[in-house]
Amino acid sequence: MEYRVERVSEYKGETLRIDFDCREPVFLNSSVVYDLRIQPGRVMTEEDISEAVDKNCYRRARERALYLLDNRDYGYAEMFRKLEPNYPEEICYRVVNDLSELGLIDDRRYAEKCAEYFIVTKLRGKYRAREEMRRRGIPNELIDEALSEYEDGAQERLKDLIAKKYARKLSEEGGVKKVKAALARQGFSYDEINAALSSDEEY
Repeated sequence: MEYRVERVSEYKGETLRIDFDCREPVFLNSSVVYDLRIQPGRVMTEEDISEAVDKNCYRRARERALYLLDNRDYGYAEMFRKLEPNYPEEICYRVVNDLSELGLIDDRRYAEKCAEYFIVTKLRGKYRAREEMRRRGIPNELIDEALSEYEDGAQERLKDLIAKKYARKLSEEGGVKKVKAALARQGFSYDEINAALSSDEEY
């Protein structure tokens, strides 16, 4: 079936309303309307209209993804999960694939940044860091690769953490047990914790 465009009018912001002779209106971004040369008098099939709506949806999803990337890095799976509640699955895949091809989404780079954030900034142990990175959808092999950079010096970082944050608690009644529990929650193994606390270093 064919429909004639009767009117193209401003609706909200950059969104235009497209009225047809015998069909419900559609609402499209002005750039989509311009790209597809939609104007009064044009005859469009249902397929033409679906293409315009699809192009408009892709544009919105891509703009949303770029907005999110302005604030911080995202991995492939995490960005897909962010978009999926609001856009069709096929559109989400297209957006994430296109941004990956452009290098704006890069799981290896994201894994490296996450590892640095959790290990160096948040002072998490490798088990907690791995758990947080998995939650963000980073592939296991990239997690292992990124965390391997922090194997050296792990014991020293743990000692520094104890000295800065937990030293005073160690002298309290039951303090050692509480500190061990707190460090375990941070993702350090009991072997790592016991080794750090049994060293000759004074806290």
